[in-house]
Amino acid sequence: MTSTWKIYLLALVSFLVGTSEYVISGILDQISDTLGISVTSAGQLVTIFSLVYAICTPVLMALTAKMERQKLLVLAMGIFALGNGLSFVLPGYELFVLARVVMALGAGMVVVTALDIAAKIAAPSKQASAIATVVMGFTASLIIGVPLGRIVAVEFGWKSVFGFLALAGLLAMVVLYMAIPKVKGDKPVPLSKQLAFLKNGRVTLGLAITFFWLGGYSIAYTYILPYLLNVAGLNEDLLRLALLTFGIASLVGSKFGGFSTDKWGVFPTLTGGLFLHVVALIFLSIAVSFTDSWLLILGLLILWSFAAWSTGPTQQFNLVQIEPNFSGIMLSLNQSMMQLSMAAGAGIGGIIVNQVSVSSITWFGMIGVILAMIIAFILKSRMNEGNLN
Repeated sequence: MTSTWKIYLLALVSFLVGTSEYVISGILDQISDTLGISVTSAGQLVTIFSLVYAICTPVLMALTAKMERQKLLVLAMGIFALGNGLSFVLPGYELFVLARVVMALGAGMVVVTALDIAAKIAAPSKQASAIATVVMGFTASLIIGVPLGRIVAVEFGWKSVFGFLALAGLLAMVVLYMAIPKVKGDKPVPLSKQLAFLKNGRVTLGLAITFFWLGGYSIAYTYILPYLLNVAGLNEDLLRLALLTFGIASLVGSKFGGFSTDKWGVFPTLTGGLFLHVVALIFLSIAVSFTDSWLLILGLLILWSFAAWSTGPTQQFNLVQIEPNFSGIMLSLNQSMMQLSMAAGAGIGGIIVNQVSVSSITWFGMIGVILAMIIAFILKSRMNEGNLN
């Protein structure tokens, strides 16, 4: 198996992890009805997953820094499969929360290790594209995982989604063990030293871009189901189509982000994607208020998703460039920041839905993206000045 196919295999396991996280947004109503909780309480399952992922992943990666990467990836997939299996068999909201915690522990190590392996086995000129491919697998869960999860949940119940993910995780363990080459771990770096990287102003600014970009996105996306059903007025069939087209656009955007970063550089790709992100949210907010055209709404969803996820691989590569000798740490810190922003976005989105309205989530999400764009210009200015701290 060539390095290219191995990277696509890593993207596939990243897809499984993404599905386990994002599918909640597509089945909020079923979880709410079955467990007897509010839609916003169901939405906080995203917050729980993201917080555990963000806080525990750097610690676990530090503890396993010397471990050979292939073995670590297989072990992490095992933990991930266990979490999904528990989600399938355990009853009640509290035990489901526990299962989500186990799932998140494995998921964080899977994604960071997959990104690290991809960057190390790719050709030097193709590292950004390799990272983008793995990120593409994560975002591909929006294409296939979320709409397919919705279909499976309607037909067999929402718990069956996690049963299928558990089986897929077990199969992935076998394939990864056979196909992925042995890759040395990084030199162990204490967690205190990892956090010391935050003293580097460029690292801090880069992570702040991630936080506000993805936080703004998460405010709106976590509650996309009630937004499309109750605000945009889509029916069940159009909802599935909307989730599918949104996902396809995320895949294309992620791949384009990697290509654009390799060809034109980080800053043009980053600021261009953030600007389109803002434009899409503005026009989507206006469209759902003044028109019933589902075609227009689908078009704006495509633009939103494409713009939002073109930023993903750019940010990953940006942070790797800042500290190239500590790529694993940079990827781990960025993954944690991504999950913290998802947790914050889901939490803030829940407050907005309860205290303001579902229709306002896109406006509030836009504020976060605008802040990310401002910080990107500040980072560019500091880099032009040669300010490394």
